[in-house]
Amino acid sequence: QVALVESGGELVQAGASLRLSCVASGLSLRDYAMAWARQTPGKEREFVAAIDWSGRSTYYADSVKGRFTISRDNAKNTMYLQMNSVMPGDTANYFCAATMGLLSDVSAPMLREYDIWGQGTQVTVNT
Repeated sequence: QVALVESGGELVQAGASLRLSCVASGLSLRDYAMAWARQTPGKEREFVAAIDWSGRSTYYADSVKGRFTISRDNAKNTMYLQMNSVMPGDTANYFCAATMGLLSDVSAPMLREYDIWGQGTQVTVNT
């Protein structure tokens, strides 16, 4: 059974750092491009970052560029999101997603391109 499981979400203070993990089971992560997205109640899910299968190409939303870093370890079937200098606006449920498609500057932020999703992990940033 294919599954993506996120972890690492917690309650933190503004300016703190935390790392989210996404562990895949039932699939080989090296066959997939991956992404992080986030969602708050009443709002649409929004793109955060994406990474190609090799880890050599990464893509970021403007709102997190320079603060968040996406990475992956295919040997561990795991993807990460390092979040630094978090702000209250980063408060959301964070989801990881996978696609066998090729990523580009155009396609990476298009969440409909990703067809496997995790259940999410909650990040809450207090002032």
